[in-house]
Amino acid sequence: MNIKQRGFPFQSFRRQIIGADCLVPTRRSRQAPYIHFDNAASTPALHPVVDRLDDYLRWYSGVHRGTGHKSQLSSFYYDKSHEVIGRFVKADLDWDTVILTKNTTESINKLAHRFPFQRGDIVIATEMEHHSNDLPWRFRARVEYVPVDEKGCLQTVILEQMLKKHYPHTRLVAVCGASNVTGHINDIHYLAALAHEYGALILVDGAQLVPHRPVDIKPHDDPAHIDFLAFSGHKIYAPFGCGVLIGPRHFFQQGNPDQTGGGTVSLVTKEQIIWAGLPDREEAGSPNVLGALLLADTLQYLQQLGLERMAAYEDELTCYALEALSSVPGIIIYGSQPRVGVITFNLPSFPHAQLGSILCHEGGIGVRTGCFCAQTYVRKLLGLNTEQPLSYWSQKSPAHWPGMVRISLAAYNTREEIDRLAALLRQIADNANYYKHLYPFSHHQQEYLPPKSHHYDWRSYKA
Repeated sequence: MNIKQRGFPFQSFRRQIIGADCLVPTRRSRQAPYIHFDNAASTPALHPVVDRLDDYLRWYSGVHRGTGHKSQLSSFYYDKSHEVIGRFVKADLDWDTVILTKNTTESINKLAHRFPFQRGDIVIATEMEHHSNDLPWRFRARVEYVPVDEKGCLQTVILEQMLKKHYPHTRLVAVCGASNVTGHINDIHYLAALAHEYGALILVDGAQLVPHRPVDIKPHDDPAHIDFLAFSGHKIYAPFGCGVLIGPRHFFQQGNPDQTGGGTVSLVTKEQIIWAGLPDREEAGSPNVLGALLLADTLQYLQQLGLERMAAYEDELTCYALEALSSVPGIIIYGSQPRVGVITFNLPSFPHAQLGSILCHEGGIGVRTGCFCAQTYVRKLLGLNTEQPLSYWSQKSPAHWPGMVRISLAAYNTREEIDRLAALLRQIADNANYYKHLYPFSHHQQEYLPPKSHHYDWRSYKA
Protein backbone atom coordinates (compact mmCIF):
# COMPACT_ATOMS: atom_id res chain seq x y z
CA MET A 1 0.00 0.00 0.00
CA ASN A 2 1.49 3.34 -0.98
CA ILE A 3 1.41 6.56 0.99
CA LYS A 4 -1.43 8.12 -1.01
CA GLN A 5 -3.61 5.10 -0.34
CA ARG A 6 -2.95 5.50 3.35
CA GLY A 7 -4.22 9.03 3.02
CA PHE A 8 -1.34 10.90 4.66
CA PRO A 9 -1.23 14.44 3.16
CA PHE A 10 2.56 14.52 3.02
CA GLN A 11 3.03 17.45 0.65
CA SER A 12 0.67 19.75 2.53
CA PHE A 13 2.24 18.74 5.85
CA ARG A 14 5.75 19.49 4.60
CA ARG A 15 4.60 22.94 3.49
CA GLN A 16 3.62 23.64 7.10
CA ILE A 17 7.15 22.95 8.37
CA ILE A 18 9.06 26.13 9.20
CA GLY A 19 12.51 25.96 7.62
CA ALA A 20 11.84 22.97 5.37
CA ASP A 21 13.09 25.00 2.39
CA CYS A 22 16.27 26.38 4.00
CA LEU A 23 19.42 26.63 1.89
CA VAL A 24 22.82 26.15 3.54
CA PRO A 25 26.43 26.56 2.35
CA THR A 26 28.34 23.45 1.28
CA ARG A 27 31.93 22.98 0.17
CA ARG A 28 31.16 22.28 -3.48
CA SER A 29 28.36 24.79 -4.02
CA ARG A 30 27.30 28.04 -2.47
CA GLN A 31 23.89 26.80 -1.38
CA ALA A 32 22.14 23.45 -1.05
CA PRO A 33 18.73 22.47 0.35
CA TYR A 34 19.21 21.59 4.00
CA ILE A 35 18.25 18.11 5.16
CA HIS A 36 17.28 17.92 8.82
CA PHE A 37 17.86 14.36 9.99
CA ASP A 38 18.13 15.28 13.67
CA ASN A 39 14.47 15.19 14.63
CA ALA A 40 15.08 13.00 17.68
CA ALA A 41 16.84 16.00 19.21
CA SER A 42 14.29 18.63 18.15
CA THR A 43 11.73 18.92 15.39
CA PRO A 44 11.01 22.15 13.52
CA ALA A 45 7.84 24.05 14.34
CA LEU A 46 4.64 24.30 12.29
CA HIS A 47 3.44 27.43 10.50
CA PRO A 48 -0.23 27.08 11.53
CA VAL A 49 0.82 26.79 15.17
CA VAL A 50 3.35 29.63 15.21
CA ASP A 51 0.87 31.80 13.32
CA ARG A 52 -1.27 31.68 16.46
CA LEU A 53 1.54 33.30 18.43
CA ASP A 54 0.59 36.86 17.47
CA ASP A 55 -2.96 36.24 18.69
CA TYR A 56 -1.71 34.90 21.99
CA LEU A 57 0.83 37.69 22.46
CA ARG A 58 -1.89 40.26 21.96
CA TRP A 59 -3.71 38.88 25.00
CA TYR A 60 -0.68 37.54 26.87
CA SER A 61 -0.48 38.19 30.60
CA GLY A 62 0.53 36.57 33.87
CA VAL A 63 -1.75 33.67 34.71
CA HIS A 64 -3.79 32.98 37.84
CA ARG A 65 -5.02 35.50 40.36
CA GLY A 66 -4.95 38.47 37.97
CA THR A 67 -8.31 40.25 37.82
CA GLY A 68 -7.79 41.86 34.43
CA HIS A 69 -9.32 40.55 31.22
CA LYS A 70 -5.95 39.57 29.73
CA SER A 71 -4.89 37.66 32.81
CA GLN A 72 -8.17 35.79 33.01
CA LEU A 73 -8.06 34.92 29.31
CA SER A 74 -4.44 33.75 29.54
CA SER A 75 -5.30 31.70 32.63
CA PHE A 76 -8.24 30.06 30.86
CA TYR A 77 -6.15 28.95 27.89
CA TYR A 78 -3.21 27.89 30.04
CA ASP A 79 -5.45 25.68 32.19
CA LYS A 80 -7.18 24.39 29.06
CA SER A 81 -3.82 23.36 27.60
CA HIS A 82 -3.39 20.82 30.41
CA GLU A 83 -6.66 19.17 29.39
CA VAL A 84 -5.72 19.06 25.70
CA ILE A 85 -2.32 17.54 26.48
CA GLY A 86 -3.82 14.93 28.80
CA ARG A 87 -6.47 13.89 26.30
CA PHE A 88 -3.79 13.50 23.61
CA VAL A 89 -2.57 10.40 25.45
CA LYS A 90 -6.07 9.45 26.68
CA ALA A 91 -5.43 10.33 30.32
CA ASP A 92 -8.34 10.14 32.76
CA LEU A 93 -8.20 13.69 34.10
CA ASP A 94 -10.26 12.76 37.14
CA TRP A 95 -7.52 10.29 38.08
CA ASP A 96 -4.39 11.82 36.55
CA THR A 97 -2.88 15.27 36.69
CA VAL A 98 -0.92 16.94 33.90
CA ILE A 99 2.13 18.84 35.15
CA LEU A 100 4.01 21.13 32.79
CA THR A 101 7.80 21.42 33.03
CA LYS A 102 10.69 22.56 30.84
CA ASN A 103 11.35 19.18 29.19
CA THR A 104 11.38 15.42 29.72
CA THR A 105 14.54 15.63 31.82
CA GLU A 106 12.92 17.99 34.30
CA SER A 107 9.78 15.84 34.35
CA ILE A 108 11.72 12.72 35.34
CA ASN A 109 13.80 14.60 37.90
CA LYS A 110 10.59 15.95 39.42
CA LEU A 111 9.18 12.45 39.72
CA ALA A 112 12.43 11.16 41.22
CA HIS A 113 12.34 13.83 43.92
CA ARG A 114 8.62 13.38 44.59
CA PHE A 115 8.77 9.59 44.85
CA PRO A 116 8.57 8.56 48.54
CA PHE A 117 11.49 6.15 48.51
CA GLN A 118 12.60 4.40 51.68
CA ARG A 119 15.82 2.63 52.57
CA GLY A 120 16.17 -0.55 50.53
CA ASP A 121 13.81 0.52 47.74
CA ILE A 122 14.78 -0.39 44.18
CA VAL A 123 14.21 1.19 40.79
CA ILE A 124 14.59 -1.13 37.81
CA ALA A 125 15.82 0.75 34.76
CA THR A 126 17.27 -0.67 31.54
CA GLU A 127 20.57 -0.56 29.73
CA MET A 128 18.92 1.29 26.85
CA GLU A 129 17.87 4.37 28.82
CA HIS A 130 18.75 7.97 28.04
CA HIS A 131 20.81 9.44 30.88
CA SER A 132 17.73 11.44 31.86
CA ASN A 133 15.92 8.22 32.78
CA ASP A 134 18.93 6.79 34.57
CA LEU A 135 20.87 9.41 36.53
CA PRO A 136 17.93 10.92 38.49
CA TRP A 137 17.19 7.53 40.05
CA ARG A 138 20.77 6.87 41.15
CA PHE A 139 20.57 9.58 43.79
CA ARG A 140 17.22 8.44 45.17
CA ALA A 141 17.24 4.65 45.29
CA ARG A 142 19.21 1.54 44.39
CA VAL A 143 19.07 1.06 40.63
CA GLU A 144 19.19 -2.31 38.89
CA TYR A 145 19.48 -2.53 35.11
CA VAL A 146 17.69 -4.90 32.75
CA PRO A 147 20.19 -5.98 30.08
CA VAL A 148 19.67 -5.74 26.34
CA ASP A 149 20.60 -8.40 23.81
CA GLU A 150 23.15 -8.09 21.00
CA LYS A 151 20.60 -6.24 18.84
CA GLY A 152 19.84 -3.76 21.58
CA CYS A 153 16.42 -5.17 22.50
CA LEU A 154 15.20 -5.37 26.07
CA GLN A 155 15.37 -8.84 27.63
CA THR A 156 11.92 -8.96 29.18
CA VAL A 157 12.41 -12.47 30.57
CA ILE A 158 15.25 -11.14 32.70
CA LEU A 159 13.09 -8.19 33.76
CA GLU A 160 10.52 -10.60 35.19
CA GLN A 161 13.28 -12.55 36.93
CA MET A 162 14.51 -9.31 38.50
CA LEU A 163 11.01 -8.34 39.62
CA LYS A 164 10.62 -11.74 41.28
CA LYS A 165 14.06 -11.56 42.90
CA HIS A 166 13.56 -8.09 44.34
CA TYR A 167 9.90 -8.41 45.30
CA PRO A 168 8.50 -6.49 47.19
CA HIS A 169 11.28 -3.87 47.18
CA THR A 170 10.97 -2.72 43.56
CA ARG A 171 8.97 0.49 43.65
CA LEU A 172 9.30 1.58 40.02
CA VAL A 173 10.20 0.30 36.57
CA ALA A 174 11.65 3.15 34.47
CA VAL A 175 11.73 2.44 30.75
CA CYS A 176 11.79 4.33 27.47
CA GLY A 177 8.90 3.93 25.09
CA ALA A 178 11.32 4.05 22.16
CA SER A 179 15.10 4.26 22.18
CA ASN A 180 16.77 7.48 21.09
CA VAL A 181 19.72 5.37 19.83
CA THR A 182 18.19 2.50 17.86
CA GLY A 183 14.57 3.61 17.71
CA HIS A 184 13.57 0.25 19.18
CA ILE A 185 9.99 0.32 20.48
CA ASN A 186 9.27 -1.34 23.81
CA ASP A 187 5.90 -2.94 24.50
CA ILE A 188 5.03 -0.48 27.24
CA HIS A 189 1.68 -2.03 28.10
CA TYR A 190 3.16 -5.50 28.53
CA LEU A 191 5.89 -3.99 30.72
CA ALA A 192 3.28 -2.08 32.73
CA ALA A 193 1.26 -5.23 33.39
CA LEU A 194 4.44 -7.05 34.39
CA ALA A 195 5.48 -4.30 36.80
CA HIS A 196 2.02 -4.17 38.36
CA GLU A 197 1.97 -7.94 38.82
CA TYR A 198 4.93 -7.56 41.17
CA GLY A 199 3.68 -4.49 42.98
CA ALA A 200 5.72 -1.86 41.14
CA LEU A 201 4.67 1.25 39.27
CA ILE A 202 5.94 2.16 35.80
CA LEU A 203 7.34 5.33 34.30
CA VAL A 204 7.52 5.57 30.52
CA ASP A 205 9.99 8.06 29.07
CA GLY A 206 7.90 8.93 26.03
CA ALA A 207 10.25 11.50 24.51
CA GLN A 208 10.83 9.39 21.38
CA LEU A 209 7.55 7.47 21.35
CA VAL A 210 4.86 10.13 21.73
CA PRO A 211 5.95 12.09 18.61
CA HIS A 212 5.76 8.98 16.41
CA ARG A 213 3.02 6.70 17.72
CA PRO A 214 -0.44 7.19 19.19
CA VAL A 215 -0.07 6.59 22.94
CA ASP A 216 -2.89 5.46 25.22
CA ILE A 217 -2.01 5.33 28.91
CA LYS A 218 -5.22 3.30 29.52
CA PRO A 219 -7.65 3.49 32.47
CA HIS A 220 -6.13 3.27 35.94
CA ASP A 221 -7.88 -0.03 36.69
CA ASP A 222 -6.39 -1.68 33.59
CA PRO A 223 -3.34 -3.84 34.46
CA ALA A 224 -1.57 -2.30 31.44
CA HIS A 225 -2.11 1.28 32.68
CA ILE A 226 0.89 3.61 32.41
CA ASP A 227 1.31 5.18 35.86
CA PHE A 228 3.66 7.98 34.81
CA LEU A 229 4.38 9.37 31.35
CA ALA A 230 6.95 12.05 30.48
CA PHE A 231 7.56 13.71 27.13
CA SER A 232 8.64 16.98 25.51
CA GLY A 233 7.01 19.42 23.13
CA HIS A 234 10.20 20.30 21.28
CA LYS A 235 10.39 16.79 19.84
CA ILE A 236 6.82 16.92 18.52
CA TYR A 237 6.84 20.14 16.45
CA ALA A 238 6.03 22.48 19.37
CA PRO A 239 8.32 25.46 19.99
CA PHE A 240 9.31 27.21 23.23
CA GLY A 241 10.32 24.29 25.40
CA CYS A 242 7.42 22.77 27.30
CA GLY A 243 7.70 19.37 28.97
CA VAL A 244 4.99 17.11 30.36
CA LEU A 245 4.65 14.79 33.34
CA ILE A 246 1.40 12.85 33.77
CA GLY A 247 0.66 10.80 36.86
CA PRO A 248 -1.93 9.98 39.53
CA ARG A 249 -3.42 12.95 41.36
CA HIS A 250 -3.28 11.15 44.70
CA PHE A 251 0.45 10.56 44.26
CA PHE A 252 1.27 14.24 43.85
CA GLN A 253 -1.14 15.27 46.61
CA GLN A 254 1.11 13.49 49.10
CA GLY A 255 4.17 15.13 50.62
CA ASN A 256 5.68 18.45 49.63
CA PRO A 257 6.43 19.76 46.14
CA ASP A 258 10.04 19.45 45.01
CA GLN A 259 10.11 23.17 44.19
CA THR A 260 8.26 25.69 46.30
CA GLY A 261 7.37 29.35 46.10
CA GLY A 262 4.93 31.47 44.18
CA GLY A 263 1.89 29.69 42.84
CA THR A 264 2.38 26.51 44.89
CA VAL A 265 0.43 27.53 47.99
CA SER A 266 -3.07 28.46 49.08
CA LEU A 267 -2.27 29.77 52.58
CA VAL A 268 0.98 30.60 54.37
CA THR A 269 1.74 31.66 57.94
CA LYS A 270 5.06 31.70 59.74
CA GLU A 271 4.27 28.26 61.09
CA GLN A 272 2.09 26.57 58.46
CA ILE A 273 1.66 26.00 54.74
CA ILE A 274 -1.40 24.81 52.89
CA TRP A 275 -0.41 23.72 49.40
CA ALA A 276 -2.43 24.68 46.35
CA GLY A 277 -4.35 22.13 44.33
CA LEU A 278 -2.99 20.28 41.31
CA PRO A 279 -1.27 21.02 39.06
CA ASP A 280 -0.45 24.44 40.61
CA ARG A 281 1.44 23.01 43.59
CA GLU A 282 3.84 21.26 41.18
CA GLU A 283 4.38 24.24 38.85
CA ALA A 284 6.34 26.71 40.97
CA GLY A 285 6.75 30.28 39.76
CA SER A 286 5.55 31.90 36.56
CA PRO A 287 4.95 29.15 34.00
CA ASN A 288 5.85 28.95 30.33
CA VAL A 289 2.40 30.03 29.18
CA LEU A 290 3.22 30.39 25.49
CA GLY A 291 5.01 27.03 25.43
CA ALA A 292 1.96 25.35 26.94
CA LEU A 293 -0.50 27.00 24.56
CA LEU A 294 1.52 26.17 21.45
CA LEU A 295 2.10 22.59 22.58
CA ALA A 296 -1.66 22.15 22.99
CA ASP A 297 -2.26 23.68 19.56
CA THR A 298 0.37 21.41 18.02
CA LEU A 299 -1.16 18.27 19.48
CA GLN A 300 -4.61 19.25 18.24
CA TYR A 301 -3.20 19.89 14.77
CA LEU A 302 -1.51 16.48 14.70
CA GLN A 303 -4.68 14.76 15.86
CA GLN A 304 -6.63 16.36 13.04
CA LEU A 305 -3.93 15.24 10.62
CA GLY A 306 -4.18 11.67 11.85
CA LEU A 307 -1.58 10.09 14.13
CA GLU A 308 -2.00 6.62 12.62
CA ARG A 309 -1.46 8.02 9.12
CA MET A 310 1.68 9.84 10.25
CA ALA A 311 3.02 6.69 11.86
CA ALA A 312 2.33 4.65 8.71
CA TYR A 313 4.19 7.18 6.55
CA GLU A 314 7.14 7.25 8.93
CA ASP A 315 7.26 3.44 9.01
CA GLU A 316 7.43 3.28 5.23
CA LEU A 317 10.10 5.99 5.16
CA THR A 318 12.14 4.16 7.79
CA CYS A 319 12.06 0.90 5.83
CA TYR A 320 13.12 2.79 2.72
CA ALA A 321 16.00 4.41 4.62
CA LEU A 322 17.22 1.09 6.02
CA GLU A 323 17.23 -0.42 2.54
CA ALA A 324 19.00 2.60 1.03
CA LEU A 325 21.66 2.72 3.73
CA SER A 326 22.29 -1.01 3.37
CA SER A 327 23.66 -0.29 -0.12
CA VAL A 328 26.59 1.67 1.34
CA PRO A 329 29.80 -0.43 1.25
CA GLY A 330 30.95 -1.47 4.72
CA ILE A 331 28.21 0.30 6.65
CA ILE A 332 27.21 -1.09 10.06
CA ILE A 333 23.59 -0.41 11.06
CA TYR A 334 22.48 -0.92 14.64
CA GLY A 335 19.16 -1.98 16.12
CA SER A 336 16.18 -3.96 14.88
CA GLN A 337 12.42 -3.81 14.40
CA PRO A 338 10.02 -2.66 15.67
CA ARG A 339 11.43 0.84 15.62
CA VAL A 340 10.57 4.48 15.09
CA GLY A 341 12.57 6.37 12.48
CA VAL A 342 15.82 6.49 14.44
CA ILE A 343 18.74 4.79 12.68
CA THR A 344 22.33 4.67 13.89
CA PHE A 345 25.29 3.51 11.85
CA ASN A 346 29.05 3.64 11.39
CA LEU A 347 31.48 3.52 8.50
CA PRO A 348 34.49 1.67 9.93
CA SER A 349 37.03 3.88 8.13
CA PHE A 350 35.74 7.04 9.81
CA PRO A 351 35.37 8.32 13.36
CA HIS A 352 31.72 9.16 13.87
CA ALA A 353 32.44 12.86 14.45
CA GLN A 354 34.44 13.10 11.24
CA LEU A 355 31.67 11.48 9.22
CA GLY A 356 29.14 13.88 10.69
CA SER A 357 31.29 16.84 9.66
CA ILE A 358 31.66 15.50 6.13
CA LEU A 359 27.91 15.03 5.75
CA CYS A 360 27.33 18.59 6.90
CA HIS A 361 29.86 20.36 4.72
CA GLU A 362 29.63 18.16 1.63
CA GLY A 363 25.89 17.58 1.53
CA GLY A 364 24.15 20.05 3.82
CA ILE A 365 22.87 17.12 5.87
CA GLY A 366 22.29 17.57 9.59
CA VAL A 367 22.81 14.42 11.67
CA ARG A 368 23.96 13.77 15.24
CA THR A 369 27.06 11.87 16.32
CA GLY A 370 28.38 10.42 19.56
CA CYS A 371 26.52 8.48 22.24
CA PHE A 372 23.30 10.54 22.30
CA CYS A 373 23.21 10.74 26.12
CA ALA A 374 23.05 6.95 26.31
CA GLN A 375 26.69 5.97 26.76
CA THR A 376 26.12 2.58 28.38
CA TYR A 377 23.76 1.48 25.62
CA VAL A 378 26.01 2.69 22.81
CA ARG A 379 29.11 1.01 24.24
CA LYS A 380 27.20 -2.25 24.60
CA LEU A 381 25.97 -2.08 20.99
CA LEU A 382 29.56 -1.46 19.91
CA GLY A 383 30.71 -4.54 21.83
CA LEU A 384 32.85 -2.52 24.23
CA ASN A 385 33.46 -3.00 27.93
CA THR A 386 30.68 -1.01 29.58
CA GLU A 387 32.62 -1.02 32.87
CA GLN A 388 35.75 0.62 31.42
CA PRO A 389 37.10 3.08 34.04
CA LEU A 390 36.14 6.68 33.42
CA SER A 391 39.82 7.64 33.58
CA TYR A 392 40.35 5.73 30.33
CA TRP A 393 37.84 7.90 28.47
CA SER A 394 38.70 11.17 30.19
CA GLN A 395 42.18 11.05 28.65
CA LYS A 396 40.68 11.18 25.18
CA SER A 397 38.93 13.95 23.26
CA PRO A 398 35.14 13.45 23.12
CA ALA A 399 35.48 13.45 19.33
CA HIS A 400 37.52 10.25 19.68
CA TRP A 401 35.24 8.48 22.12
CA PRO A 402 33.38 5.49 20.67
CA GLY A 403 30.07 6.44 19.15
CA MET A 404 27.80 6.35 16.13
CA VAL A 405 26.14 8.52 13.52
CA ARG A 406 22.40 8.95 13.95
CA ILE A 407 19.68 9.99 11.56
CA SER A 408 16.19 10.48 12.92
CA LEU A 409 13.27 10.85 10.56
CA ALA A 410 9.99 12.71 10.86
CA ALA A 411 6.80 12.86 8.82
CA TYR A 412 8.02 15.73 6.63
CA ASN A 413 11.22 13.99 5.48
CA THR A 414 11.32 12.50 1.98
CA ARG A 415 12.70 9.60 0.00
CA GLU A 416 14.67 12.09 -2.06
CA GLU A 417 16.46 13.29 1.07
CA ILE A 418 17.30 9.70 1.98
CA ASP A 419 18.60 9.11 -1.54
CA ARG A 420 20.89 12.14 -1.18
CA LEU A 421 22.26 10.79 2.09
CA ALA A 422 22.82 7.28 0.75
CA ALA A 423 24.50 8.57 -2.42
CA LEU A 424 26.87 10.78 -0.42
CA LEU A 425 27.71 7.95 1.97
CA ARG A 426 28.52 5.68 -0.98
CA GLN A 427 30.76 8.41 -2.41
CA ILE A 428 32.51 8.81 0.94
CA ALA A 429 32.97 5.06 1.38
CA ASP A 430 34.40 4.72 -2.14
CA ASN A 431 36.85 7.59 -1.56
CA ALA A 432 37.70 7.08 2.08
CA ASN A 433 41.33 8.25 1.99
CA TYR A 434 40.42 11.45 0.15
CA TYR A 435 37.77 12.48 2.68
CA LYS A 436 39.76 11.40 5.72
CA HIS A 437 42.59 13.75 4.75
CA LEU A 438 40.24 16.52 3.62
CA TYR A 439 38.66 16.79 7.09
CA PRO A 440 41.47 16.83 9.69
CA PHE A 441 40.97 16.96 13.43
CA SER A 442 41.56 20.34 15.04
CA HIS A 443 43.07 19.93 18.50
CA HIS A 444 42.34 23.59 19.16
CA GLN A 445 38.62 23.34 18.40
CA GLN A 446 38.31 19.66 19.30
CA GLU A 447 36.40 18.81 16.13
CA TYR A 448 36.86 17.71 12.54
CA LEU A 449 36.90 20.71 10.25
CA PRO A 450 36.46 21.17 6.51
CA PRO A 451 39.21 22.75 4.38
CA LYS A 452 40.12 26.27 5.51
CA SER A 453 38.51 27.71 2.40
CA HIS A 454 35.16 26.59 3.78
CA HIS A 455 35.49 27.62 7.41
CA TYR A 456 32.29 29.44 8.33
CA ASP A 457 32.01 32.37 10.71
CA TRP A 458 28.67 31.83 12.41
CA ARG A 459 28.80 35.37 13.77
CA SER A 460 28.29 36.67 10.23
CA TYR A 461 25.07 34.70 9.74
CA LYS A 462 21.94 36.79 9.36
CA ALA A 463 18.62 35.09 10.05
